[in-house]
Amino acid sequence: MKVVRAEVMGMCFGVRDALKIINNIPDPRSVTIHGQLVHNETVLVQLDASGFAMTDETSRQEVPETPVVLITAHGVSDRERSRLADAGKRIVDTTCPLVTRVHQAALNLQKQGYFVVLIGRRGHVEVQGIIEDLERFDVVSTEDEVKRYPADRLGIVCQTTAPARTVERIREAIARDNPDAEIRFVDTVCLPTKEHQRSLERLLDQVEAMVVVGGRNSNNTRELAKLCQERGIPSIHVQGPNDLDPEWLSRFENIGLTAGTSTLDSTIDEVHHAMLQMTVNVEA
Repeated sequence: MKVVRAEVMGMCFGVRDALKIINNIPDPRSVTIHGQLVHNETVLVQLDASGFAMTDETSRQEVPETPVVLITAHGVSDRERSRLADAGKRIVDTTCPLVTRVHQAALNLQKQGYFVVLIGRRGHVEVQGIIEDLERFDVVSTEDEVKRYPADRLGIVCQTTAPARTVERIREAIARDNPDAEIRFVDTVCLPTKEHQRSLERLLDQVEAMVVVGGRNSNNTRELAKLCQERGIPSIHVQGPNDLDPEWLSRFENIGLTAGTSTLDSTIDEVHHAMLQMTVNVEA
């Protein structure tokens, strides 16, 4: 079996910067991470072992007890940031600047009188942080969710990890269902996400199957796996080497390897090494 690695995969600069900040915190026990720093189970286990408290992303109503609250790479709304500051919390901010860009774009569109349509996954922590500061908006993840909106000016922004092909389909659906509206589109899909997806698309022409490495809750990792499915390429989404299936791998001669933007370099290397070892064992 031959393993072909994607040209672009793994951790983006936003995740690396967040990890660098948190690794330099002298007293982890004084800090609550307000959600999951990144959607990567390996990283979360390491942070827990270091002594950090973590707020569940689905229940952040209670103000953390620690004096310091760390905002994750996915960001929070201005309202939430003010709520924490008003409670006397010192804030450490690791929000990815490309996520901040989406917040600013959405707020600017709202100030200019646009009804904001956010292309993204409803309920995702990044999406939640953006819409909490908006008064009139809709969140759509597929073209089937698009409707005729009660506004003559529509402003479109995207979750940073939204796949480009989905964005284009939804844009077309919005224009089709709102023919009389003025539509302004701000492309806020982040460059690392685009590069990961483009690299995977090139790789899919060279392999029979794919192994996609990343957290179960990682939206961009799941989109990579979904792209494989849409192209009809068998794939398996793993969090680490223990999730690999030797029997499944043995069915193919050329297998591609890619990883989401919150996946550690060490995890990618461990998966790659395990795949090669499984090949040796199968051949033996």
